[in-house]
Amino acid sequence: MHFLPLTLVSLISAALGSPAGSDGYGAVDIRDVLSGRAAPDAPSGNYSPSTVDCPQDRPTIRAGGTLSQSEQDWLRNRRSKTVDPLVQLLRNSGLTDFDAAGYVTSNSNNFSIVPNIGIAVSGGGYRALMNGAGFLAAADSRVPGSTDTGGIGGLLQSSTYLAGLSGGGWLVGSIFANNFSSTVQLRDGYQGSALWQFSNSIFQGPKSRGISVVNTVEYWDDIKDQVDQKRDAGYDASITDYWGRALSVQLINATEGGLAYTFSSIADAPNFSGADTPMPILVADERRPNTKVISLNSTVYEFNPWEFGSYDPTVYGFAPMRYVGSNFSGGVIPSNGHCVRGFDSFSFVMGTSSSLFNSFLLQNLSDSGIPSLVVDAVTDVLTHIGNDNDDIAAWNPNPFLGYNNDTNASADDEQLTLVDGGLDLQNIPLHPLIQPARNVDVIFAVDSSADTLTNFPNGTALRATYDRSKVDIANGTAFPAVPDAETFVNLGLNKKPTFFGCNTSDFANASHIPPLVVYVPNAPYTAASNVSTFDPSYPDEQRNSIIKNGFNVATMGNGSLDADWTKCVACAIISRSLERTNTQVSATCQTCFTRYCWNGTTDSTPVSSYEPTPLLQLDAQSAGMSLRAGAASGLVYGAFSLAALVLVV
Repeated sequence: MHFLPLTLVSLISAALGSPAGSDGYGAVDIRDVLSGRAAPDAPSGNYSPSTVDCPQDRPTIRAGGTLSQSEQDWLRNRRSKTVDPLVQLLRNSGLTDFDAAGYVTSNSNNFSIVPNIGIAVSGGGYRALMNGAGFLAAADSRVPGSTDTGGIGGLLQSSTYLAGLSGGGWLVGSIFANNFSSTVQLRDGYQGSALWQFSNSIFQGPKSRGISVVNTVEYWDDIKDQVDQKRDAGYDASITDYWGRALSVQLINATEGGLAYTFSSIADAPNFSGADTPMPILVADERRPNTKVISLNSTVYEFNPWEFGSYDPTVYGFAPMRYVGSNFSGGVIPSNGHCVRGFDSFSFVMGTSSSLFNSFLLQNLSDSGIPSLVVDAVTDVLTHIGNDNDDIAAWNPNPFLGYNNDTNASADDEQLTLVDGGLDLQNIPLHPLIQPARNVDVIFAVDSSADTLTNFPNGTALRATYDRSKVDIANGTAFPAVPDAETFVNLGLNKKPTFFGCNTSDFANASHIPPLVVYVPNAPYTAASNVSTFDPSYPDEQRNSIIKNGFNVATMGNGSLDADWTKCVACAIISRSLERTNTQVSATCQTCFTRYCWNGTTDSTPVSSYEPTPLLQLDAQSAGMSLRAGAASGLVYGAFSLAALVLVV
């Protein structure tokens, strides 16, 4: 058993586990920080989309062969702004036998050499949000202690892309809806705010409105009225609309959870438009017409500040996010047609990426004080769409109507049906980051999946993306080889970071070399972080404890388990660049790659149960808690299986 040194325990507690206001983020400071949050950009001023005059350059669907012009223009600024934080991160890493900081500095004007970094945060409900928040706290140089010895602070500032889906999408969405606040700032919020107040169930409503049944009724009546605004404007509603609106009360620091906030408004936020932050991307899957199963052949869609669409060969096109609710046909808006704005509600996008939780909402309709008026409204929606469609997000009108008719399964449907981005088992949003057009060198893949019965990951999400890379829908997009779940558990690959794709000779027959993947699985360092995907509430102490555990996951206990971890992070970041420039790999990096790269070894011995012991000493909040999560034994593969398991119990 290893124990975190007292000084480091104190440091992490001060930054991540202390009450609001005790770590330098007082109520007044937070109020000031959040005052510049995302914009209420919907012209209606509420949740409903509005018909508007089209701009002179009428919106069209563009082909997916390249990045959008907006992204290309933004990248020119963003890549240059990652240099200074990256140099500082490499300097802080302690890598002494190669001047990585000098290497980047001397090539700072050549972005084919400067490493291009992406971060992907998996799904997994509040567990994924909290564990991912801990990782991002460790990666964020604004968080006290993150740049001290053993820290990886500055990784976030050095990154170009930040992707999330489902619970990870809540995290990414909340950060960008609140002016790119740090996760510590979001955790602490300020007096009277419902922001990240998870102690009150999402079904009861925020504490700031009280916990009585009367106020719960008011809370849900408001949500019903908001969704009715969309329906009254002539747009279909799905359970996702209700779920997304409830989520936003906890995730967006604005009256009624940012009723008119749109995802496309991120593009106009000064810190994003000035390329001072990474680019946020959320992910969802298509559910093909007349089907129920979401397979690896399902089209993967992405939402970014400028566009909504897919690089998959089925659709291979993107719609402008700001006008996504317009009546596109064959890739254009007819000359006599109008444009629509406000369809891309921030809450609807976050809800779409996490539609698995629609069933979570339906389960709680009868026992959470939700008023009968709302129950009747939701029941009416189910009657209209059918019980088999309770997990969908209805994107109607379909932006890709009549577009790529030969390959687009939904080309003839007025509705594009989207579901939770993890239902195809790709529970880490790697798809946008492995696209060759984005030229990402390294992805830090934070996995909070509940693949085992004890709610820990076993690599299923990585393996799903690898399996998908071998079929036609991948369109030649390469991905590193990944072993089976038993190997992950038997070799301990799901208890510590592991690098995949180290040996680029494996891609000799591929059209390109994919990013190196630094797999960072949720594991019990200082907290029982394996809470159920469907737990609806968390006391502040437990929330803070899981966030702190995520910090330890990211830093290996601030170096307690490996004093060279920060050096190995640096080696992973520069690996692809060193190869492109034929630069010799230092002895330290060679040692790191020997230690952390998966070398192809497998051990497929059946695993009867997975009940890990804490890697460090559990904190007071988790002491005495079982890591078995009430489970018996065995492995459960993927989010879909987990959902079936939990919803039946």
